[in-house]
Amino acid sequence: MSFSANVKSELSHHFGNARHCNIAELSAVINMCGVIVFSDAKFCIKIQTENVAVARKCFTLVKKTFNIDTEILIRRNSQLKKNRIYMLFIKGRDDVSRVLSATGILRFEGGVHSIRTGVYPLVVNSVCCRRAYIRGAYLAGGSISDPEKAYHLEFVNSSAEHASSLKELINSFDLDSKIIKRKGQYIVYLKEGEQIVKLLSIMEAHVALMDFENIRILKDMRNNVNRMVNCETANLAKTVTASVKQVEDIKYIRDTIGLSRLPEQLRSVAALRLEFPDASLKELGGMMDSGLGKSGVNHRLRKIGEIAEALRKRM
Repeated sequence: MSFSANVKSELSHHFGNARHCNIAELSAVINMCGVIVFSDAKFCIKIQTENVAVARKCFTLVKKTFNIDTEILIRRNSQLKKNRIYMLFIKGRDDVSRVLSATGILRFEGGVHSIRTGVYPLVVNSVCCRRAYIRGAYLAGGSISDPEKAYHLEFVNSSAEHASSLKELINSFDLDSKIIKRKGQYIVYLKEGEQIVKLLSIMEAHVALMDFENIRILKDMRNNVNRMVNCETANLAKTVTASVKQVEDIKYIRDTIGLSRLPEQLRSVAALRLEFPDASLKELGGMMDSGLGKSGVNHRLRKIGEIAEALRKRM
């Protein structure tokens, strides 16, 4: 299974301790992937998902919270023949009214029933219910990228109002989710590793959180090692380039005016560089009788370079 499917599988086995948490979670599921028919002729709630674990949890939530038996149909996706679509139906005026009223989706104003598309504040009045609502929203319309490849978690909403409400609900936990519109859908998303870890904790996906953190730690270690290797490689390349240039300058002086024309302090460094072209500046300084620091060796080699450059211009 994908990492996202593993998260849903874990959350599908987690149930709130209180009835109001189950109601909040079911409210999110219906808002995210439910179709509601509420008219004089027909009363029905259809919940559709391609994830069997999500379908199983929805069935349990409805049964456990309202003692209602749902009708389940299984169909094959006409476009993706391997995928199955699970459809749960809640039917009957009384049962539909009970579910929609408890979840805050059905409202009655001015003698008229209407469907609320945003999050009903009373359903998420407590912290545990806000956690449950976000958990239900992820089960119904959420996904997370493989953390090995990228850090991205999102909720797909068909309603702009619900997307805005869900964003505010997530951000009430000191997160910074944002909304973009994609192909007619409203996407609430997080893109930072630390924020995704916190959201997994909020939803109480603790196993997925540990897996995510382990992957994140390994990625950080690999990135740090790569940075160190790249830095060492760059420094080595710079050292080799400088050494080759220094040897060229010394040989040029030797072949034109002779190293004996150099001052003693420059002549001794030049001789060592010719003998040990791969040695570092610190190693060259340690080889000198007087013992010379890295900056002192560098200064003398730079002087030799200036003399070689002046000779090239003169010649």
